[in-house]
Amino acid sequence: MPDHRRTPVSGPVLFARYAFPPNSHGFCGPGDHQSFFEHGVTGKDERGLRQLSSQFAGAWPYLQLIAAELGLDDPLDRRVVDAYWVGNSRLNQVRTRAIGNSMEERFRHRAGPNFDALTESVVAGGVPHHSFVVFCIYPWTGLLSDGRKAEHALTVLDQCRIRWGKVLAVQGDQVVVESTPLAWDGQRLAFGERITETVTRAVDGISLMDDLAVGDWVSMHWEWVCDVLSERQVRYLRDFTVRHLRIVNEGNLHRGPAALLGT
Repeated sequence: MPDHRRTPVSGPVLFARYAFPPNSHGFCGPGDHQSFFEHGVTGKDERGLRQLSSQFAGAWPYLQLIAAELGLDDPLDRRVVDAYWVGNSRLNQVRTRAIGNSMEERFRHRAGPNFDALTESVVAGGVPHHSFVVFCIYPWTGLLSDGRKAEHALTVLDQCRIRWGKVLAVQGDQVVVESTPLAWDGQRLAFGERITETVTRAVDGISLMDDLAVGDWVSMHWEWVCDVLSERQVRYLRDFTVRHLRIVNEGNLHRGPAALLGT
């Protein structure tokens, strides 16, 4: 159940919680990930945090698309940020035509003959949720069919998606969580058996978020805990992830060839 003692953070701070983990690995966003972390922790310099957030070339256009479709002026409105990373009912208000037009503008010239696969993913029900980007846009799904790269591709897919889990223990800067990883059987990308993993919530006691408790549902990106989720949010996150896994499997996107898009 949601903890009503927790005060929701602003949209920019929520974005930082989810965007910092890949930024810390150098995958996207501003080059100074320490500054981005500090802005996200304090939340005081909102103008600076917004400027840094706009440098995420992969996520930012999707936030702009969602905001425009919802009639909102702010891509970092909390409702928009939540829709992109976790998922909510507002994603169903984003028109298929608008998503297709966005794909056309951004990727037609980069994808070449692979662009049709993007179009098919949108027509099949793909929406601007992070799982759509990870499974249907980024190259890793297409690398699953390459035996030499499949294991690495599966690891990246699992860590790059926003996953969910239940807190079993809080141990200083670390959190022990029960979660469900992705599995690849050579034909289908699906959920595997439950595992116990240890993830990070802080560095030297400095945390993007506090007040975690045993029994909480949390979201995770790479090795970091991002936020505490309500049961409703867990359902949304799982449902949108399942939707895009279905598109991957029914559209044979894992059979490649991979095209690097939207990084």
